[in-house]
Amino acid sequence: MTTTVTRSLPLVRHPAGRGSLAGVGLVLAGSVSVQFGSACAALLFPRAGALGTVALRIAFAAVLLLTVTRPRLRGHSRTDWAVVTGFGLALGGMNLLFYQSIARIPLGAAVTLEVLGPLLLSVLVSRRAASFLWAGLALAGVCLLSGGDFASLDMGGVAFALGAGAMWAAYILLNARAGARFPRLDGLAIAMGVAALVSLPLGIGASGAALLAPGVLGLGLAIAVLSSGVPYTLELLALRRLPAATFAVLMSLAPALAATAGWLVLGQGLSPAQCGAIGMVVVASVGAVRVGGR
Repeated sequence: MTTTVTRSLPLVRHPAGRGSLAGVGLVLAGSVSVQFGSACAALLFPRAGALGTVALRIAFAAVLLLTVTRPRLRGHSRTDWAVVTGFGLALGGMNLLFYQSIARIPLGAAVTLEVLGPLLLSVLVSRRAASFLWAGLALAGVCLLSGGDFASLDMGGVAFALGAGAMWAAYILLNARAGARFPRLDGLAIAMGVAALVSLPLGIGASGAALLAPGVLGLGLAIAVLSSGVPYTLELLALRRLPAATFAVLMSLAPALAATAGWLVLGQGLSPAQCGAIGMVVVASVGAVRVGGR
């Protein structure tokens, strides 16, 4: 899945040229890292389970972020702590639900369903007629993805993916609020710590001592770096070179990249109709972002 840095940064005008092209490359590299990290996570499920894998990923990511940022914990109000705690719960819930989803349905399908959360948020914020047309295209794509009645997809996996999408929308809103109350990446680091406190007991309860195997720990660390460390760094660098609207459009490619990662790493094939469905959701996401950014 997909946890990314803030989606709601102010729109800043950047000059076109090499900086913009470099920014595009950084965003795409970060997105590829996230999706291949998710694919690698699925490889760990047989040894650590979905809950154990997500617990390792979030715990390692929390340690990395807290070590690098060293957030200041004093001097914050109760409201600040309420916001960052909610942010952490949304972050943890998003990852827990997403990993449960990819344990049941192909990675490309899971990300396609998950992205409906941010897409719906974009439509509601925009309140423009064109936004609802893009939402309709996305819904048509989801129906095509499932063969019209979701019979070809595990219903539990679909429900978990949609739940992850709802948590992703909450993550976006709370990320913006935490960013306004905490400097630099302090809010994200603290929220990741909260997410780790939520996910670790679940992972330990589900997988127990299997989480301490050297191979499991090593792969868990690699997944944390691929899914959190590398993307956060690349996206921060990209946002210095690109307008926020361009950044959001590029992030809309996530379903297509996820389908590619699922095919290459996990051997998860998709029919031509399902590939077309993912393409429809990608186009709808790009269209909704462009309408909302005007």
